[in-house]
Amino acid sequence: MKRLLSIELQKIWMNKASRILTLAYFILLSFIALIASIKFDLGIFKFHLAEMGIFNFPFIWHFNTYIAAILKLFLAIVIVSMMANEYSYGTLKQNLIDGMSKKEFILSKFLTVVLFSFCSTVFVFIMSLMLGFSFSSYTELSIVFSDLEYLLAFFIKLVGFFSFCLFLGILVKRSAFALGFLLVWNILEGIAKGILNFKIFPDSKFADNITQFFPLESMSNLIVEPFSRLSVVKNLGKQIGVANFKDYDVHFSSIIIVLIWTFLFVFMSFKLLKNRDL
Repeated sequence: MKRLLSIELQKIWMNKASRILTLAYFILLSFIALIASIKFDLGIFKFHLAEMGIFNFPFIWHFNTYIAAILKLFLAIVIVSMMANEYSYGTLKQNLIDGMSKKEFILSKFLTVVLFSFCSTVFVFIMSLMLGFSFSSYTELSIVFSDLEYLLAFFIKLVGFFSFCLFLGILVKRSAFALGFLLVWNILEGIAKGILNFKIFPDSKFADNITQFFPLESMSNLIVEPFSRLSVVKNLGKQIGVANFKDYDVHFSSIIIVLIWTFLFVFMSFKLLKNRDL
C-alpha cells in the first residue's frame, strides 16, 4: 500500500496544476480563522462574528467542518484531474505494462482519496482547537472534546465525495466533462428533491425519506447547516414567530448510506476499468 500511495503522490506533486490546487485548498482552509476578525458596523447594528459564539466549544466542530466541506471542490478538481491525466499522459497504460494490476491501480487512487480526507480532517481538528482555545467561553475538556462526531462525518463526507469524483474521472476521462457531469448531477438531484417535496409529497416527510438515499444529498445530510443553531438567529426566529425544529445531529444511518455509496463508486470504478479496452 505504501508503494501504491507513493506513486500517486509523486504523480500529483509533479503536476504543477494539481500541486497548486492542493496547496490552495489547505491555505483556504486556514482562512476560516479570518472569520474571527470580521466585524460589521452598520450604524446601530454592530457585531463581531467571533463574539457570536461561532468559535465556542463544542459548536466550533459543527461550524468549521461545515465551512471546510464547502471548499472540497478544490481537491475534487485534483482527484478528477488525477484520473483524467492517466489517459492524457498515457501513464495508466505504462503502469499496467510495468506490472501494476487494475485492482492495484484503483486501490492506489482510493488510498489517495482517503489520505486527502484524513489530512483535511486532521487540519480542521488542529485549527479548531487553536481557534476554540483562543475565542471559546468554554474550555473544560469535557466540553472541548464533545461533538467530535462532526469530524468523523466530515472525513466520511470527503471520502464519499472524492470517490464519486474518482468514478466520474474514470467514466468520462476528461476533467472538464467530469466536473460538468458533477454539476449537472447536483442540479438533477435538486430538481428531483423539489418535485418530490412540492409536487408529489407536499407537507410530508416522505420526500426526505427518499432523497436521503441520493448520493450528493446523503453526503450533505451528514453535516447540516449550523447557522440556525446560533443564539442570535434563534432569538430572531422567536421574535418573528418562526420555530426551528431542525435536527443537527450526525446520524448513524446517514453515515451508513454514504459508506455504501463510497463502496459502490469504488467498485464501479474498478468494473469500468476492468471491462474497458485500454
